[in-house]
Amino acid sequence: MTTRLSQATLDALPPAAAQPAYDRAAVKTGVVHLGVGAFHRAHQAVVFDDALAAGDLRWGVLGASLRSPGVRDQLNPQDGLYSVVVRDGDRRDVRVIGAIQSVLVAPEDPAALVAAMAHPHVHMVTLTVTEKGYRLDPASGALMTDDPDVTADLSDLSAPRTAPGFVTAALAARKAAGLPPFTVVSCDNVPHNGARIRQAVLDMAGRIDPGLRDWIETHGAFPQTMVDRIVPATTPDDVAANESLLGVTDQGMVKTEPFTQWVIEDRFAGPRPDFDSLGVQVTADVAPWEDAKLRLLNGAHSAIAYLGGLAGLQYVDQVVAIPAYARFVEALWDEAESTLTPPPGLDVPTYRGELMRRFANSALQHRTVQIAMDGSQKLPQRLLAACAARLDKDQPNDALALAVAGWMRWQDGVDDAGNAFTVNDPLAAETARRVQGAAGPAAKVAALLDLAAVFPPALAADARFAKAVTNAHLSLIERGAQGAVEAFVESLPRS
Repeated sequence: MTTRLSQATLDALPPAAAQPAYDRAAVKTGVVHLGVGAFHRAHQAVVFDDALAAGDLRWGVLGASLRSPGVRDQLNPQDGLYSVVVRDGDRRDVRVIGAIQSVLVAPEDPAALVAAMAHPHVHMVTLTVTEKGYRLDPASGALMTDDPDVTADLSDLSAPRTAPGFVTAALAARKAAGLPPFTVVSCDNVPHNGARIRQAVLDMAGRIDPGLRDWIETHGAFPQTMVDRIVPATTPDDVAANESLLGVTDQGMVKTEPFTQWVIEDRFAGPRPDFDSLGVQVTADVAPWEDAKLRLLNGAHSAIAYLGGLAGLQYVDQVVAIPAYARFVEALWDEAESTLTPPPGLDVPTYRGELMRRFANSALQHRTVQIAMDGSQKLPQRLLAACAARLDKDQPNDALALAVAGWMRWQDGVDDAGNAFTVNDPLAAETARRVQGAAGPAAKVAALLDLAAVFPPALAADARFAKAVTNAHLSLIERGAQGAVEAFVESLPRS
């Protein structure tokens, strides 16, 4: 049996693997992270590790899984250690991260997680729980009080089940103990993420104890953030290749790209790391950064996922290597860019060039099917917001409409070659019902546009938008995804 990575095996690692140079035994747990998946390990945990390496030992991380024990079983036998493998072409840089001290599985002992969050040393609670984890109604933005887990938390917070429930319970415990609140930092790739978790917590607290709600509203902090790093899913082949390099098995490894960005609103309830010295941008207004990232990087990613995946292309780099797809992405960016107000420090042409280089990084093996997950949750901010903004100016949405139509075609669960796949989405059953009940492509588009959880009613009712999406969807049916993209590119004005 191969030896696992752990504190005891660090000295045996090859010199090429960077490892923690600080005393891990002296580290205090200053951060609790809910949803300790691959993105957190490749992004925020690296920043906290940098803080520890700089000598500020207040920023150790306690990870918490809100569902399965998978990450706990990967990391706890390794003393929380894992490697981040940065891939860029043929280059591989390996760094062992020591910031995560251990991982709890919330359903196994909810009270233990609440107690950990309420500890005086904890100054920040960070989250990557995906949009579904906020338990907010997509249409109204209010807490989903008909959700069984939310109902359970509202009736008894001694054993929370939801992310808002854990945050509310821990803040209640801190208030009772005379401690200040921690700063709640959402790191999910959703717009207004700070406002969303704040809404969920205040709504839950207000229904349980109005005094608690007032205390959180007055003293708490829920800064907006923008996070950016491409983190593809780790495969068994990745683990095996890393083992050959390290000489030990690392079940918790993550792979990523060189680029990383974290922008945080300057709003904190207590101590924070020296983010500025760690490469994190602290700003008064995150929104312009957020819009640029969502509509350029994420919007293009979703378009690539659906239109590339339908054509049988597995990886992002394979898609943009095809000239017609690369030209389509540029056309999509032309449309999306017109809706932005770039913040100082963001040169959009340079950013677009950097994005295309990131997409073309074949070493990442970023799967289109991974990006396509949860599309109903992603479409509004990635594509539809730009569509609405352009329609307000009476501008066409042809490239954006083709991307939206790609999502609609994806709901059929079969690619252009007839291969079936699973539509991995919280609304998959509803979209399938609407697709199967529609008499023809145009009726299918109308049925999906009527899905208020995805399409804002004003946008869905706009005849210009409906016509553009319907025409794009018909092109996908008649030509297939790659043929539709090629036809679209052929229709563009010659430069």
